[in-house]
Amino acid sequence: MASNVGSRAFQNARLQKQFRKEAPAAMEGAVAAYRAGRIADAATLCRRIIEMLPDHFDALRLLGVIELDSGRFNEAEQALNRAVGANPRSAEVHSNLGLALAKLGRFEQARKCQEKAIALQPNFPTALTNLGNTLMRLRHFEQAVQAHDKAIRFKPDYGDAYVNRGMALVLLNRNEEADRDFDRALALNARQLQAIAGKGLVNLGLRHYDEARARFDTALAINPDVAEVLAYRGRLHTQTGEFDKAEADFDAALAIDPELEGGWRGKAQVAVLKGKVAPAIAACNKVLVRNPNCEIATLMLGNCCAKQGEVEAAIAHMDRALAIKPDFQDAITKKIFTLDFADVGFAAHQAVRRYWWEAVGSKVPRRRLRDRNLDPERRIVVGYVSSDFRLHSAAMIFIALLRCYDRANFEVVCYSCSSQRDGFTDECRALVDRWVDATQLSDLELADRIESDGIDILIDLPGHTDGHRLSVFAAKPAPIQATGWGHATGTGLLTMDYLFSDPVLIPQDVRHLFAEKVYDLPCFITMEPFQGPHSLTPPIVRNGYVTFGVFNRVDKISDRALAVWSKLLQAVPGSIIMIKHGALNDAFVRDNLIGRLVAYGVAADRVRCLGSTPRGEHLAQFANVDISLDPFPQNGGVSTWESLQMGVPVVAKLGSGCSSRASGSIVKAIGLDDWVAEDDDGYLAIAEKYASRPSELAALRARLPSMMENSEAGNPVLYVRRAEEAYRRFWRDYCASGGEPAGAK
Repeated sequence: MASNVGSRAFQNARLQKQFRKEAPAAMEGAVAAYRAGRIADAATLCRRIIEMLPDHFDALRLLGVIELDSGRFNEAEQALNRAVGANPRSAEVHSNLGLALAKLGRFEQARKCQEKAIALQPNFPTALTNLGNTLMRLRHFEQAVQAHDKAIRFKPDYGDAYVNRGMALVLLNRNEEADRDFDRALALNARQLQAIAGKGLVNLGLRHYDEARARFDTALAINPDVAEVLAYRGRLHTQTGEFDKAEADFDAALAIDPELEGGWRGKAQVAVLKGKVAPAIAACNKVLVRNPNCEIATLMLGNCCAKQGEVEAAIAHMDRALAIKPDFQDAITKKIFTLDFADVGFAAHQAVRRYWWEAVGSKVPRRRLRDRNLDPERRIVVGYVSSDFRLHSAAMIFIALLRCYDRANFEVVCYSCSSQRDGFTDECRALVDRWVDATQLSDLELADRIESDGIDILIDLPGHTDGHRLSVFAAKPAPIQATGWGHATGTGLLTMDYLFSDPVLIPQDVRHLFAEKVYDLPCFITMEPFQGPHSLTPPIVRNGYVTFGVFNRVDKISDRALAVWSKLLQAVPGSIIMIKHGALNDAFVRDNLIGRLVAYGVAADRVRCLGSTPRGEHLAQFANVDISLDPFPQNGGVSTWESLQMGVPVVAKLGSGCSSRASGSIVKAIGLDDWVAEDDDGYLAIAEKYASRPSELAALRARLPSMMENSEAGNPVLYVRRAEEAYRRFWRDYCASGGEPAGAK
């Protein structure tokens, strides 16, 4: 047996010696096949050489390149690791190994390989730009730009390096510099697909959506199978509200590259926006398995938790996203909004708004405004900025400001920042003096437009909600700036002079926590009355049992509220609870909510869930409700007004923050102080008391419309006069001070 082993070893050695003579010719054949595009032939020749000569450097190196080109990154890593072993001094192989590791998402290892390549060959442009790409994935954006700078210094006509530097600059929001780099790359090669796509990203960042679309379409015309560019276009469609087109692009991208992070992130975002929580969670987890430090997927997982009412889990995810990227504006904004659903006080709410200012707003250069006419009694130019000039709850609140303003003393300009338009948009536009479609204006361009329009008082309507333009307000393009109505909870901006509110929503003893000076109106919001019939008979009269109604967003329904409502249902025999919101169209959300109520001891047959309906049908459902129950800690706003306008009183409770005092503010403003509690027991007592008094419910149902019409809070004309008194006072104070807003801190 030993003799046989020795014989085989001798034979192998002889074959290897013989093959070494043939290897150069075989290697030349492999190189020729590779250059001719016969990749499979080249790979076969390389493998044959390696089989006979396992440490053949050139064969290992070329096989590694072939595997890289073919997208087989694990195989590329294996071949290139062996090539490094065969020749540790090859800068090229270290660089290619780094590229393979980067493609596998192992960026720290990739960085070490690329730095080794540069140590071996400091003037190696390919290794330098590949290092820049790796540093970009490690979030070291400035270092990434420096690496690309060096690559370009050594090779001034290196188109790929210009593209790569441009991509890093896009992530730094240095869009104009990025655009110049993409132009340089295109000057070298007019069909450089990534440069064309890069210009699309620049325009996307600047909100120039039409130009972005043209660039992405041009890139895809060159090669329709570039998954990354399809995902870019999907992002564009998401931002413009074209969700079906976005989903189609993300699906197409993932069909080409099933592991593409941008594709899965996009699918998650579209699912969240469509209210499809389960597929959104699945897509987020798909991203996070491969990249646990993806701040976008982490944030969207938080958004999914928030949509299901899991506030603590949502905020934990948002904090995790901010730990990854401390200046992640979307995460800060979402945390601000989500904290409104948490049982925390004014200090916590304002602290996260200050965080936005410090991380984002304070970085925006402040404008130096031109001198203007300081006549305190002249016609004042008021500008309203919003993304919600459409059929949206916020627009139902602020449309009174557009319909009822005093045209002799005020000129109104609206800056509409959303591509979503409907009949409500047309109505808003017809009501005002000037209308500016600011959808495709960058922050700088919008600030320029506001300044050139001569706006005296600029009003932020959305606050920290989706589509806000608070970075524009950070630049202070108008002498007086105020916020209110859409999300009247404070912004944290030191450039925001006033916040419209009321004494119930923001008590005097907490006003020092706000960046703005608080100005009191009859109520922090108003709403035009519904012009239609409503039932004067409480349903208890015909049903024989009490129906409690909750016509609020599902994510406002906290466990604490459910605990109180379950006690109420137990205390009022035979009563049912009707919950209505569009999210309940989703069976996953609906079953989850019913399950939560059942866990608190409520029988499932005492719960009625209704989904989305047209607004007229939505309001008609109040005919089937005796008493509305306000959720907490995040209260209703529009839903509270709607209930009252339809004759259905609302049980409310005052909490420790703006969002938890909203309904109490509204209910008190129209004179129903005895429907507002200070604690859970008081809330229960009010609901139980009136549930047992159907005649009082009927009487209240009949007189509620006149109560609202006679109040300054519920009468839009009276309300707007009070708002205009505020505008005139702000302007007079500004003129008297020679150009310094009285609200400035």
